[in-house]
Amino acid sequence: MSDDPTLGLALGGGGAFGAAHVGVLQVLAERGIHPGIVTGTSSGALVAAAYAAGFEPPAIERAALGFRWRAIARWSLTPRWGLLDTHAVTDAVRLALGSDPLIEHLPRRFAAVATDLRTRRAVIIGEGPLSVALRSTIAVPGVLPPVRRGATLLADGGIVDNVPVEAARTLGASRVIVVRLHARWENVRMMRTVTRTADLVSDPSIVLIQPEMEGMAQWRMSDLSRLIAEGRRVATQALDAAAERSAGGFP
Repeated sequence: MSDDPTLGLALGGGGAFGAAHVGVLQVLAERGIHPGIVTGTSSGALVAAAYAAGFEPPAIERAALGFRWRAIARWSLTPRWGLLDTHAVTDAVRLALGSDPLIEHLPRRFAAVATDLRTRRAVIIGEGPLSVALRSTIAVPGVLPPVRRGATLLADGGIVDNVPVEAARTLGASRVIVVRLHARWENVRMMRTVTRTADLVSDPSIVLIQPEMEGMAQWRMSDLSRLIAEGRRVATQALDAAAERSAGGFP
């Protein structure tokens, strides 16, 4: 089945919690749902980029289960902007894809969301080298260095908006499957959102999937399998409910 060019998938950030996105992708594939547009913030962008590059859910699951932070960051030799250096992301992209492709050349439309540190506004990165977009969206201030892109200095998109719905709309999505991490509780200092949950719930063009990660590790790899299973559970529940509401018409 071909991709749906009007259906978006927006994956929120949250450190290791991003493994829940893998379970969501598995359920979508099993149901023959293929979004043609995918956007992500922070760890959600890492999963979104793999999907946009054409990797199937089993391959993404293997990568997630084997993930270690050193794959995207190393100790910085010049720690003025952050303790770690994210150039490892470029190496990881080249290893996985054979090159550092331009985003506009990926099989699916993709964008990562970052924050312009000067204006404190969200920046949608939908073109240019993939590694630059990924290094920008994961750049937690004080830990990972910001990334210069033209005249802007970019950092983690979760600073201003951790739910990249508007990015999916900007790329042309008329309907969006949204995976919002931190469903019932939020680490407000690290991950914020300008998108209210009530607005997402009330919008008929959106299917909202909210994994519950309470009791699971956000910055360690100890709960990856549980997080993937939780993504599967809530995706199944949300898609079933959406199908009932629309008599099978969504997505």
